[in-house]
Amino acid sequence: MSGTTIVILIAIVIYLCMMVVIGAVFSKKNKNTDDFYLGGRKLGPIVTAMSAEASDMSSWLLMGLPAVALMTGVAEAFWTALGLAVGTYLNWLFVAKRLRVYTSKIDAVTLPDFFAKRFGDDKHIITLIAALFIVVFFIPYTASGFAACGKLFSSLFNVQYEVAMILSAIVIVVYCTLGGFLAASTTDFIQAIIMTIALFVVVFAGVGVMNGFGTIFDNVSNFDGYMDVFKGYDVASKTTGSYGALPVASTLAWGLGYFGMPHILLRFMAIEDKKKLKTSRRVASVWVVISMGVAILIGIIGYSLMKEAIVPTYANASAAETIIVDVAKWIASHGYVPAFIGGVILAGILASTMSTADSQLLAAASSVSQNLVQETFKKKLSEKKGMILARVCVFVISVIAVFLALDPSSSVFRIVSFAWAGFGAVFGPMVLFGLFWKRMTKWGAIAGMITGGATIFIWKFVVREVFADTILNIYELLPAFIVASIFIVIISLVTKAPDEKVTKAFDEVKAECKG
Repeated sequence: MSGTTIVILIAIVIYLCMMVVIGAVFSKKNKNTDDFYLGGRKLGPIVTAMSAEASDMSSWLLMGLPAVALMTGVAEAFWTALGLAVGTYLNWLFVAKRLRVYTSKIDAVTLPDFFAKRFGDDKHIITLIAALFIVVFFIPYTASGFAACGKLFSSLFNVQYEVAMILSAIVIVVYCTLGGFLAASTTDFIQAIIMTIALFVVVFAGVGVMNGFGTIFDNVSNFDGYMDVFKGYDVASKTTGSYGALPVASTLAWGLGYFGMPHILLRFMAIEDKKKLKTSRRVASVWVVISMGVAILIGIIGYSLMKEAIVPTYANASAAETIIVDVAKWIASHGYVPAFIGGVILAGILASTMSTADSQLLAAASSVSQNLVQETFKKKLSEKKGMILARVCVFVISVIAVFLALDPSSSVFRIVSFAWAGFGAVFGPMVLFGLFWKRMTKWGAIAGMITGGATIFIWKFVVREVFADTILNIYELLPAFIVASIFIVIISLVTKAPDEKVTKAFDEVKAECKG
């Protein structure tokens, strides 16, 4: 192992040790399952904002988005980023405060728990369905995070993929199991900072080697459509595309996913003071816009770096996902100090993956231990046994995710895209209607979840396959979100209105949010 490789490894090990130490520190603050899964609702506004966005972005921000911009121009990357930025802002603006007030008033610790209590579902049918959907989508989602970590370490240090993946999973599991939600949120906050540093270091390095932005933009200006948000340009095939109204709408639909993301919504539920959500909203929105803008810029810079043979010649967007890794390696090759900087960049990639995986683990574990075992199946546990069960669930779900991640050829970003659509369609309409429409019933909620989830699978694996060359080949989240919303309205209107206890709580929350 070379000297520069050892320096890179030191930087990454320092980062990983920090995460484990944070888990150990916060383990002492977990007195019950409320603390473990929701941090006792003690998150500050800055940690709330940054942890929510770090757990959201994952390695897609540092690897996926730059690759799309590099190989296909700014069109798809721009509309995706715009949809996510708008979705982020609207989620904080409309959902955050009301969800925080509502869950506090009815004493809901998890998202399925909130749904059951919001609609007066004493039989916990909603809890069961919601928890099952969370497990179905989150376990493979978590596995994709483990796989991304494994691929990173395997490519850097020439170790066996399975070994690298399992070691990465162990670190994530350790600090999650020890510290729970507070540890995950605090580490996510730190990981957001590391991700930001990584993005800007790569930009500065790229601009420096290309002697300014002038050369960079001159290189891509030769391609008709590369910088046009309504065209796009395929670098590999050297063809100009067309980005019309339907593709724009389909890509913007990524923003709808925010309304149904359990690991993001939990941050809204956990903030210490609802009055500080305005600060959180501003911090989160600004960070998302800047970070995605810089990620797209890295893609544009990447073409010049590829032309100068500083990074490899990429055949397609999938291959180009290693652009930031290759830049980090190039920086690291120039001495020990640059090697440490390169290690920080690679730690940023690791951070982006871990910040999502830890939140997913906790959300999936809470669905099993809290929603299924204790609520649906009525197994009453003491606080001590509840904490043990919570930690055991984190471990068991991690083991399942590790087995799913054993195949190194699995597509990380295909899984992420599908899971994002799943959560957005299953829970997004339910959250919005549940918070803002008093007439919504538990049967409407059940219908919305089932039809939203079913449409995701049908559209992804049937409609898009059969009609691949037609206008129906759009991102499955958009049609599924619409279908779920329609069923929520129709079924709610034809079933018995909610009882007085449910509507009274709704009115009290509405009044408090206006105050």
